Amino acid sequence: MEIIMEKRSNYRKFLLLWSGEFISSIGGGLSSFGLSVYVFQQTGSAASTALVALLAFLPVLLLSPVAGVFADRYDRCLMMMIGDGMSGLGLVYILVCMFTGNAGLSQICTGVFISAVFSSLLEPSYRAVVTDMLTKEEYSKAGGMISLAGSARYLISPMIAGFLLTVSDIRLLLIIDVCTFILTVICTALVRSSYIEKVKKDPDPFLKSFKEGWKAISKKKGIFVVILVSSVMTCFMGAIQILVEPMILDFQSGKVLGIAETVCASGMLVSGVIIGIFGLKKNYIRKLCLALTVCGLAMVGFGIKEDIYVICAFGFLFFFMLPFANNCLDYLARTNIDADKQGRAWGLISFLSQLGYVFAYGGAGLLADKIAEVRHTGVGRGAAVVIMASGIMLALLAILLSRFRSVRELEGGEVK
Repeated sequence: MEIIMEKRSNYRKFLLLWSGEFISSIGGGLSSFGLSVYVFQQTGSAASTALVALLAFLPVLLLSPVAGVFADRYDRCLMMMIGDGMSGLGLVYILVCMFTGNAGLSQICTGVFISAVFSSLLEPSYRAVVTDMLTKEEYSKAGGMISLAGSARYLISPMIAGFLLTVSDIRLLLIIDVCTFILTVICTALVRSSYIEKVKKDPDPFLKSFKEGWKAISKKKGIFVVILVSSVMTCFMGAIQILVEPMILDFQSGKVLGIAETVCASGMLVSGVIIGIFGLKKNYIRKLCLALTVCGLAMVGFGIKEDIYVICAFGFLFFFMLPFANNCLDYLARTNIDADKQGRAWGLISFLSQLGYVFAYGGAGLLADKIAEVRHTGVGRGAAVVIMASGIMLALLAILLSRFRSVRELEGGEVK
């Protein structure tokens, strides 16, 4: 099926779709927080915590190019509904194991992996639907709203989860997450009803569609450079995302961790609201490099001292700058890639730009544990060293990105 939509403002429909993903993000954040705390308390290892995060992320990464092709060949909203709805199966499996007393690390990893396989269908379809739905002038505001929804798992979920864990256990968090899938699917179904579908007479073969996606992102050197550099950057940024919980849990409780994560993520709320209202105009490359440089410096401050107030201050700064960087990347891709190839293109962009997370999730925890062992300190200080070193390298790479002429030329891109 090919999805057709008039190229006019559908911002209200976008807000409904966004609301569903906002709810899903909160539910996902509850499960992610709860499982991280649970695994770290059971094992005392940053590597075990990182393993769960890796298995939650790896299927989404590996399957995103395939999901991108599906997004251009089939009903995009239906792909979102399948991805959101069926991802609950993995959480149900973990719940069953917990109620029967058999929820070890291997069972949690299995459930997380199952959930992630279905979640992989979501992102390329969501990105492509937004491109279909809105005008070019609305892309920037939509990018801010999308960043805001993404921040909910860091802003709202940790505080709620931290409180709920004081009166109940992780099973309640997982049950709430499963329930949010129902609301998310309903919102997407309502948006889907506004689409006009027609049968595509000669759909491209799967391999050809995949190749077309590759051409869409490689025909402009600047886009390809940004994607490759983004992959390296995500390796450094992944360090703080995976090690923040072991670092704080090493000297504070789960409740304090939840409050700290909420305070830090409130930076995304502030900047997401600013971008959502005003958008960003011009100088996207300069703003991108500046935002990433500040993110790197904030990571250095984040790990410099075992003080929850210092951590919160620099964490707020880090998350405040992220939406600016994401919005710039989002705008540059949308305005330099043909609209009819956005689904498969976003699938490949997600795959390539997030490869760095695999190395971060796979190695950061092990490195933190090793540093702690060598220095005879807690795991938290080992995690802090890894975070600070990653921040320095991120800042240097961001400065280097601004030197590429092909990247600077993306400012005037026009999407067809």
